[in-house]
Parts: sequence; C-alpha cells; structure tokens
Amino acid sequence: MVMDRLQEKLKLLPDNPGVYIMLDKDGVVIYVGKARVLKNRVRQYFHSSAKPEKVAAMVERIADFSYIITQTEVDALALENNLIKKYKPKYNILLKDDKTYPYIKVHTHEPFPRVSITRRIKKDGRYFGPFMGGVRCGDLLDIITSVYNIRACTTSIGVKPKKPCLEHHLHRCLAPCAGLCDKAEYGERVKRAISFLDGNYEEAEEILRQKMLKFAENEEFELAVQYREKLRMLSKLKLKRITSLNRSLNADIIAIKTNRLYSAVSVLVTRGGIMQGGDNFALNDGSFSEADSLTAFILQYYTSHELPDEIITQDYVEKDLLEGYFLARFDKKVSIITPKQAVKKSLLDMAEKNAAEYLSKSVSKLEHKNDMTKNACKRLQELLGLKRYPKRMECYDISNISGVDKVGSMVVFIDGEADKNSYRRFKIKTVEGANDYASHQEMMRRRLAKLGTDEEERFPKPDLVIIDGGKGQLSAVKEVFDEYGITDIELISLAERDEEIFTLFTNESIRLDRRDYALKVLQRIRDEAHRFAITYFRNLHSKRNLASLLQEIDGIGKKKQLALMQKFGTIDRIMKASQDELCQVDGIGAELAKKIQASLKGGL
Repeated sequence: MVMDRLQEKLKLLPDNPGVYIMLDKDGVVIYVGKARVLKNRVRQYFHSSAKPEKVAAMVERIADFSYIITQTEVDALALENNLIKKYKPKYNILLKDDKTYPYIKVHTHEPFPRVSITRRIKKDGRYFGPFMGGVRCGDLLDIITSVYNIRACTTSIGVKPKKPCLEHHLHRCLAPCAGLCDKAEYGERVKRAISFLDGNYEEAEEILRQKMLKFAENEEFELAVQYREKLRMLSKLKLKRITSLNRSLNADIIAIKTNRLYSAVSVLVTRGGIMQGGDNFALNDGSFSEADSLTAFILQYYTSHELPDEIITQDYVEKDLLEGYFLARFDKKVSIITPKQAVKKSLLDMAEKNAAEYLSKSVSKLEHKNDMTKNACKRLQELLGLKRYPKRMECYDISNISGVDKVGSMVVFIDGEADKNSYRRFKIKTVEGANDYASHQEMMRRRLAKLGTDEEERFPKPDLVIIDGGKGQLSAVKEVFDEYGITDIELISLAERDEEIFTLFTNESIRLDRRDYALKVLQRIRDEAHRFAITYFRNLHSKRNLASLLQEIDGIGKKKQLALMQKFGTIDRIMKASQDELCQVDGIGAELAKKIQASLKGGL
C-alpha cells in the first residue's frame, strides 16, 4: 500500500533541481538531500539495484517523501543545509563539532593597530591562523609585543595623552596612548609584525637571540631562559613550514575514506605555507557515495570554520557546485582542486592516510556509540512496547529542600544523545510545601500548554516523557495528560532505588538487566535531569543561610546547628554526608541523621 502510493508520487517528480525530504511512518524527517534533477535522484532510492547498507536501512523506513523545487542546484545546496540544521535527520551527516580555533587579529582599522586573540572572523582587520597544533596564540602574542612593541590593550587613544602603563616600562609597548611615538614609527612596527605573522621569522629570531645573550651576559638568567623558550617556539614554527609550498598558500586539505557503513574525514590546515595542524571526523550517514558524503561534510564544516583560498580534495567532490555556493553564500572565490602530482598531491595523500587510520580506529567507537544511543532507543521501544521509536525523549525532575525553593528541570535527548540547547528549567509557583506530585503536575501543565501554539516549533512534541519517580509520580502526570487529551506521547517513570520502570500498561514494574543499554540510556537522561535540577536549585539557594535551613528541621537546635556547621562547613557537604558521617556530630543519632537526610534531600 505504502509502496504503491510512493510509486504514484515518483511518476509526478519534476526534472527541476531541488531538495527532497524523506519521512518515516510517524512523519519524522529522516533524510534531506539535494538533486540536480529531482526525478532521477529520488527514483534511485526505490530501484531494486544494490545499495550501501546505510541507504538500504533508510529506504526500509521511508513511508513518504516531499520535495521543494529551486531555481538552481546552488540554491538546492543552500536549502538542503538549512533543512538539515532544522530537522537534524537521522541519516544525514550531523557535525556536532562546534570547536573553533584561535586566530591572532591585527586591528588594522584603528589609527594605532593593536593585536588580540579571537575565535570569530569578521571583515575588520587582518587575521592570522588558525593555530591548532602545539603553538599557543598567547606565546605568539608575547613575541609580537616583546619584539615589535605593538600594543595588546583595548585602551582608546585620544587627544589627551595618558600615563604610560607597565607594558611600556617592560619595553613591550611603544605607548602611543601617552603620545610617546608617532603614527609613522608605530605603523612601521605594525608592518614588521604582520610580516612576522606571515611567516618571516628571521628578524624576530635575531632580536630574540640578541636579547637572550644580553640578559645572560648581565646574569639575568631568568629572563634569558624566557627568551630561550621563545626561540624554541619559533623553531617549532619553522619546522612546520613546507619548503616546497608557496608562502602565500592558504589551503585546507580534505579527504574521506569509507567502509560502506561508516566514513571518516581528515582535514589538514595550511596557512602561509605552514602546516597549522589538522582534525579528524567520524561520519555515520546515509549518503549514496563518497561524493555525496564529502560534499555534505564540506558544506557543514564551513558553516563554523574560516574559508581558505583553496580546498585541496579528492576528484569526486562536486567542485563547481561548491565553488558557486561559497561565492553566493560568503562572497568569496574559493578554488577547489584535485592535484595529480607534486607537493599538493603529497598533502592529499597524507590526508587520505589520516582518514583511513582514523576510520580503522573509530569504527568500534561508532558501533559502541550507536549501541549506547540509537540502538538503545530501538531496544527501549521493543522492551516497553512503545508505539513509536523514542527519537525525542524528555525527562523531568523536581528539586527542593523541605518545600523551599522548589524547581523543576526538563532535559532532552535526541536519538539517545543530550540536546542541551533544548533543556528548560521551571520555578514551581503554585505548590505549597514539599509536594512532589503537585510540583510535577504544575511543570507538566506548563510544558503541555505549549503544544499546538506558536511555541511548538521551539518545544516540539516529545515521543517519550520520562518522570523521575515511581508509580505515584507517574499517576500524577497521567492526570495532566488526561486533562490535555494527550494520547500520542508515551509516558513512563523511572524509580532510582531499584531502577524500576513503571508504565501505563501494567501495575507491575519492569526491571531490566543493569548491563542493558536500554536501561543505561534511561539512567543517563534521568541523571542528567537530576543534575540540571540540582544545579538550578543550588543557584537559587546559594544566598540562603545554612543555619536557616537547619532551623527548619525538627530536632535541630542552635547547638546542633553549630556542630554541623563546624563539622561540614557547607550545605553541599551536609547533603552529601552519609548517615554514619552525620552520626559523628555530637548529639546526632541514627534517627535524627535519617531526618536530616530526608529533609535536605527531599525532592533531590
């Protein structure tokens, strides 16, 4: 039935470029792709020909598809990238690497340019880097100020001179703010500093050597050692220079290797003919070919990294398409080349070897990660008899001390992995005292009220809601589900003591083997909700006096308060103390220790 409907839709596909969106039986987007000709590309998925294992697994889940026609293939590429960010489809490449590398920036737009370290690229100065392999930006900045006396401060330079600071007295700044140098002299120093950052180290090396010898001659050995270390760092930089490369070359070298199930990409970065370093990425996607995977990787990688002048990569990359995209999106002409010989070919070979090595080492890690995340979610669906795969799981916890400063947390896991941008916290407003059930109900009402509103895009409907607690907490939240007529969200609770899972289908709890990945994914999300709730609670609670908290516990007078504070010092330590540790405090027996724990850990 489904296939018949899909075959009818396939006949209606146009010849235009565009983006296609694959959906599963629940309407969840599982893959987004772009096509030069939509009719040809989408039909490929449903041919009987052999497919890569990942593609075959995805095709089995396709229940429907839609498409969007675009003017050009470049437009399709841009739209594909935006839709992948929006839907985070299971079978697309999803780079979670938000790591950015440091650069040294020369603020050339200022009358007296300064130098600084930054991780954000703007069109307002000269940038040098990225520095990603054994060389610290701070050390380079230290050399620039020591050798060229360029300022690194943010002091504004106006008409009225300021008093020279310590940097000037240490011979690390010409003090333009104090009027002790003119623009011409300072500008000459800046030019020389830029030349140094471009890779011309000879002048700086000679100046550092002369200073080292001078300090050694004057028996200022500590300073001499500092300059010796600066010289050693310069030597490391010189070793990174690839002598046969043009000094003006700014290129990234990117290569992919695959075993038809997983892929790995290696990125090497060369700036000014100097090898700055590299990085490796493991990919788990449903692309048809290395060309699809490589193009998708490059597209996502440069949403958070600086574009070079050249990208050196393998010959099956969609060269013209990417060059057109970079020009349209970033207004920058980037040359994508596949060298056949000489040093650039050697660099590409090096990247391919790195990718192959990383793939061989990362496969077991990827398989273990899948077992802990997506496969654990599939198993959870089977073991608990869930109607749908729990792609988006939300877990809720309440935290308070004796009903004071009640807070709640909502943490979100997508495909078994934390999505911290979706976490939310609640300050319980309507509940009196330490009523865990009512607190859960208030929090759930506020959450469910967002469904069906304009805010649902920010707070999508979950597939599974997990409550930290037992049968009572589950029943309390089920009442709220009934109020709102919620029937398409699965609901369970997890009791921490014996790791019992309670569902709505049976009065008996479900206990899974402690080694089962399905239980482990529930424990991870529950522990994360617990941590997030406690963090919020402690932030609210930090201004409350420890003595006032202890006063609220029956049986704790001033003497015992003082004894507890002398023994432990902070509320955190008392909360973490065992009963035996509490009983070591004068006047506190086993029963009172239990009462202290119950009061301070109530709701935690």
